[in-house]
Amino acid sequence: MNKFQKSALSAFCSGMLLATSLAADTIKVGVLHSLSGTLAISETTLKDTVEFLIEEQNKKGGVLGKQLQAVVVDPASDWPLFAEKARELLTVEEVDVIFGCWTSVSRKSVLPVIEEVNGLLFYPVQYEGEESSKNVFYTGAAPNQQAIPATDYFLDELGVEKFALLGTDYVYPRTTNNILESYLQQKGISEADIFVNYTPFGHSDWSKIVSDVVALGADGKKVGVISTINGDANIGFYKELSAAGVSADDIPVVAFSVGEEELSGLDTSNLVGHLAAWNYFQSAESDINEEWVAGWKSKMGEGRVTNDPMEAHFIGFNMWVNAVTAAGTTEVDSVRAAMYGQEYPNLTGGTAVMLPNHHLAKPVLIGEILGDGQFDIISQTAEVPGDAWTDYLPESAVLKSDWQGLGCGMYNTQTNTCVQIKSNY
Repeated sequence: MNKFQKSALSAFCSGMLLATSLAADTIKVGVLHSLSGTLAISETTLKDTVEFLIEEQNKKGGVLGKQLQAVVVDPASDWPLFAEKARELLTVEEVDVIFGCWTSVSRKSVLPVIEEVNGLLFYPVQYEGEESSKNVFYTGAAPNQQAIPATDYFLDELGVEKFALLGTDYVYPRTTNNILESYLQQKGISEADIFVNYTPFGHSDWSKIVSDVVALGADGKKVGVISTINGDANIGFYKELSAAGVSADDIPVVAFSVGEEELSGLDTSNLVGHLAAWNYFQSAESDINEEWVAGWKSKMGEGRVTNDPMEAHFIGFNMWVNAVTAAGTTEVDSVRAAMYGQEYPNLTGGTAVMLPNHHLAKPVLIGEILGDGQFDIISQTAEVPGDAWTDYLPESAVLKSDWQGLGCGMYNTQTNTCVQIKSNY
């Protein structure tokens, strides 16, 4: 080996040692959110949120004396690609935790991967429930923290007598609407007064569907729309409502997947008065929210808004930091054990608590769309504990999730046995 070769080899080895040293001083955080495709309208800001949270934590000294490093991938609104990218994060990049997914179909695509390799996913979006994995912390709303309270608001406050359940055609809207159909019938709404319709992602021609919804009220009964429409299909839906001359006074819409981020790209002049149900709105009045919004806008620009799934990441990320600190390690089983009972301030002025069923206790808010794309909070509850298994489907009403005490996500309270969980996707 000549002198040049020895020098090159020495430099290479030094570089490898430096890289190894830097890796040893870094905790990798996986970010699994779509940056392209139909869901980019909602997910891109969540990628930005995790990076912002990491940057703020690093200013405080990181975690366990190490700096956090975001490892960002783009699953591109493609469900099989979510699984592929999750495996890449866990087995190639060797991240310690993943924050990600939006739709339930993306989460269910990822689920077998993270369970196989014992990864940890923090999922920040409202979902249909009917699932409980020891590898997932569900920081978004379960149906009893969004869909059921919103339906009660329609029934009790607005006097809605007929319901149009409009959703994108995948597992979250279908399962949520199954729960709502059962709930509404238990509340005395006849099956004939419930209209259900599903459309594909990115659907754009809403004229026939809006016409059908309007026709529901031909007998003079009050009609309301419960929307589980996801992604950019919402743009066409609200435009068609406006084109048909339908106002919130005529037929109110309560949306479960439309927040400040989605409205920031729309002309909201014709949406005023329609509703959304979430656990957080940017307009929430609290000192911690004022500080959060100011920090976000200072970093991202005055035009950038905050929304509910961002708050879910805010809570989940900070709980994870505290659990890692308490456990003294990023090892998944140790962190999981340290998560139970974790408390962290939510942005509405209360306290989020992580329950043994991997769900949070969260307040339920109903917001009315304003002309500036913000929400007037017209209803707010105290913290409601998230329920993994609904009380309104017979097969689920007997199930309980308790990973801390029972070590089971699907415990049958009638037979006192832990059931093997099967995906409904």
